Amino acid sequence: MSQYYKPNRNPDYSYGGSRWTLSRSKIDLFLECARCFYIDNKLGVARPPGFPFNLNSAVDALLKKELDTHRANGTRHPLAEAYGLDAIPFNHERMDEWRDALKRGVKVFHKPTGLTVRGGVDDLWVNPAGEIIVIDYKATSKDGRIESLDEEWHRGYKRQLEVYQWLLRENGFKVSDMGYWFYANATKDRNAFDARLDFEMTLVPYKGNADWVEPTLIELKACLDSDAVPTAGADCDYCRYREAAGKALLATVPRRVPQPEKPVVPQSKAKKIAYEEKTGQLF
Repeated sequence: MSQYYKPNRNPDYSYGGSRWTLSRSKIDLFLECARCFYIDNKLGVARPPGFPFNLNSAVDALLKKELDTHRANGTRHPLAEAYGLDAIPFNHERMDEWRDALKRGVKVFHKPTGLTVRGGVDDLWVNPAGEIIVIDYKATSKDGRIESLDEEWHRGYKRQLEVYQWLLRENGFKVSDMGYWFYANATKDRNAFDARLDFEMTLVPYKGNADWVEPTLIELKACLDSDAVPTAGADCDYCRYREAAGKALLATVPRRVPQPEKPVVPQSKAKKIAYEEKTGQLF
């Protein structure tokens, strides 16, 4: 079995289980496809995960080390200086906890739904006004300088920042509406690899609006508490695959041919004789 995919999750980690919490990525899954969300959290069968991007993880790990140096020294990162952003890494004793996306993160108990919501941030900066600024690391390799995220599929990136902003506000922090993607874009305009990658670093601003979070949590809770399986997302390839595969498998099942009913055989000798005389059938 693949080490990256283990179906039939321990019920403790499904909705109603003692260790279940609502992660930021699960909220995004609900908005993408309520059926996949339901199968995952209510029925305990998650989508197969994508293969891990180890290069992206390496960039994240190195950026965190780099920012932690500035955090300890109380200094601005050179990229913040280049963009004229007057902010330094937020130095808080719970930063390691908040950055633990798999097990901890920034947590909120949402009283209207009774859900514990959490999300692991990449980094937090603070400006002179005491406002917390959400920073999210991104790594890629594409042509052109990355200065905005305006494609339709970038909506997930925007929701990600907005959930983090909501979580921090619910924890009592003063949070700036403006967040930033700290982008590392590997360039391909060198003559040779030479066992290294060069990155162009950009700071992409985004003004978040988390007004959608509260109503989404209400809808999401109603979905979890329902016995009805939701309809598939309009653009969900996972649901389309399950439907197509199910139909193909059903088509391979041999159809049962109805068999004629066998006559009931009388048990006593006298009844057998009477039966034979009446029907002309011997037993």
